Amino acid sequence: MSKRLLRSGLIVSTMTLVSRVLGLVRDVVVANLMGAGAAADVFFFANKIPNFLRRLFAEGAFSQAFVPVLTEYHAAGDMDRTRQLIARASGTLGVIVTVVTLLGILGSGVVTALFGAGWFIDWLNDGPAAPKFELASLLLKITFPYLWFITFVALSGAILNTLGKFAVSSFTPVFLNVAIIGCAWFLAPQLSQPEIGLAIGVFLGGSSSFYSKFLSYIRRECW
Repeated sequence: MSKRLLRSGLIVSTMTLVSRVLGLVRDVVVANLMGAGAAADVFFFANKIPNFLRRLFAEGAFSQAFVPVLTEYHAAGDMDRTRQLIARASGTLGVIVTVVTLLGILGSGVVTALFGAGWFIDWLNDGPAAPKFELASLLLKITFPYLWFITFVALSGAILNTLGKFAVSSFTPVFLNVAIIGCAWFLAPQLSQPEIGLAIGVFLGGSSSFYSKFLSYIRRECW
């Protein structure tokens, strides 16, 4: 037991270190590309909204209620009830997050007006001369699907941790960092608005975490 705990701790620590280093590289690359101008403000706004909602859905009350029950069922060796719990939790959370994500994409202008009221007022007064509002609405359409992807990644991570599979879960942030760094280096400089390239990096980071790692791993290990 102690060897397993030590190995798990070492894996998580190593993956966390890699993620932190890449996160630092990401911040440096983004700062070098965007500076501290209006475009940077808009990108960070569009990135912050889905991350705020991620904390609500993936790391909030749902996770605190789900993980103890899952652990209890798994410890009791009742795999049928464990599978039923995972299926019901995934279905319920999936419906809610899908609706919220679609509303966020379709209503990105409303979301921007609510959380970026100053930009909205400037846009009402000056129109095209105040581009922050329209740009923020566009970037939100690109970054909002990240909420859907990362919510299921977090759900999968909770399941994997309960099953003692720590490496995959701790590696999740690496996908986002690598995607943003890659888009900042190769895609953003080719665009007239580099911040769009960074928003695409957020989307790719979430989707790659979801598709490339967690779905295949959950299917192989849990079912």
